[in-house]
Amino acid sequence: MQQEEPEAGAQPLTAAQTTPESPWPLRVLSEKLKAHIERAPEAWIEGQLLEANIRNGHAYLTMRDVDVEYSLPVNIWASVMRTLDARPEVGARVVAKVRPSFYLKTGRLSLNATDMRPVGLGDLLARLERLRRALFDEGLFDPALKQPLPVLPGCIGLITGRDSDAQKDVIKNATLRWPAVRFEVRNTAVQGVNAVAEVMAALRELDARPDIDVIIIARGGGALEDLLPFSSEELVRAVAAAKTPVVSAIGHEADRPILDDVADLRASTPTDAAKRVVPDLAEEQDRIVQARERLARAVSHFVTRETQNLASLRGRPVLLYPETMIQARREDVSRYLDRSLAAMRSALVRGTDAIAHLRAQVRALSPQQTLDRGYAVIQLDDGTVVRDAGQAPVGTGIGLRVARGRLRATVTDTEPATEGSTQP
Repeated sequence: MQQEEPEAGAQPLTAAQTTPESPWPLRVLSEKLKAHIERAPEAWIEGQLLEANIRNGHAYLTMRDVDVEYSLPVNIWASVMRTLDARPEVGARVVAKVRPSFYLKTGRLSLNATDMRPVGLGDLLARLERLRRALFDEGLFDPALKQPLPVLPGCIGLITGRDSDAQKDVIKNATLRWPAVRFEVRNTAVQGVNAVAEVMAALRELDARPDIDVIIIARGGGALEDLLPFSSEELVRAVAAAKTPVVSAIGHEADRPILDDVADLRASTPTDAAKRVVPDLAEEQDRIVQARERLARAVSHFVTRETQNLASLRGRPVLLYPETMIQARREDVSRYLDRSLAAMRSALVRGTDAIAHLRAQVRALSPQQTLDRGYAVIQLDDGTVVRDAGQAPVGTGIGLRVARGRLRATVTDTEPATEGSTQP
């Protein structure tokens, strides 16, 4: 919907209608800001008290966020002060029920508190436990997500306080164990409102470098309130998303921060972190010596065993007198040859006898043998063999084949065979 233009000389109704020729008086903007701000509902907020000035029963406070450098003035009027269980003190961590207020004369934004309660240790622990359970249910603590640490890191990223004992312990113990190790140190705040932002910035920088093999976040213990930055959800998620393995070395056994649960490795102290991140040179050299000795023993044992096996094989008769095997095979061949020759001779003799027998049978059945016994074969002139006297009537010329030679004759008489007679 298009806004209506103000009439000439009339005051603009909205900020968008103001112009250099038709501006708002400052009081109009202040009044509109006050009306807009004070329409906001009451809210519970948490922070730390930086200033606490109490005059005439009223408290004028400055409350700062626990994680970032944001602060606002908070006023507690005397009527509310009389209902509070504890007097506000500088450094206290509190929760307050506030409503925004805008002071027209100075244009100052402040918060008017209607209730304020100190945050006790039990409240902090309960809050951290709720966050821990929520992150656990989300799967951020799953062991499958933990990255293995490199066996021998070339360069270690170290995030810790400036000139802190934690920094000295990590560098000293790591160097003693492996003198060639290198460090990229990033000094940050490790407590207070700037700790989370600075540690996250250092983590992002080191995680982006390909030469950094592992990152250690170290602090030498402290009170629970001082370690709260290491339970910040923002920092915990940043560590979980890091591509480089992260070691948590906060050094606080009781009520340990959530960072310990999401880190790829939790070290009990900065010194423990140094010992677990790099190997001990002396131990590795001892292991190399032991490995070489075991290898030498294994090789010697292998050579000895194989030498004994060779000696055992060479002592066997088949290797001492290898010609024995050849001689046995030679005798087998000779025996088989003799048997083959004998079988062949026997077969030849039997075959010769069979041929002679068959030859005798053939000869005994041959016509010549019959002729040799005195018989003759009578044939007509056309060669027909005469088997019946009727074939050669009287006067017929016949030929007689005897054992040796042939005879010519003429039939002068015939005599037919009588019935039942077998004689010619």
